[in-house]
Amino acid sequence: MKKLLALALLAFPFSASADHMDVIQVNLKENCTLQTYVAIKDDFNNQWGKNHGYRAEITVPIQSQDLASVFWVGRSADAASYGKAWDAWRTELMDPSSLASKLNARFTKCSDNVSRSGWDVY
Repeated sequence: MKKLLALALLAFPFSASADHMDVIQVNLKENCTLQTYVAIKDDFNNQWGKNHGYRAEITVPIQSQDLASVFWVGRSADAASYGKAWDAWRTELMDPSSLASKLNARFTKCSDNVSRSGWDVY
């Protein structure tokens, strides 16, 4: 019985309680300051993210192999919530007058995405 329980825990580890973390490594363009990028992130959170269950913060390394990049760290309640938000973002990008398109234009003017990863957070 103990082996069966251990196997079940290994097969389904904490899946119901994990938040989702969206991490994007970003290089700011020469004409964009950290303060400008944070302001865009704040507008994103207040105008778009809060309506889609997504909240972001910017982290700046003080000790790292790469001190030139900053990191967008977004949080959602779970992977399904993140997926719904991502679907909404992509759909809205097709409309150039949408809030997502306007925010995306500001991000594009200010930064280049280097890499992106998703994480379960317990």
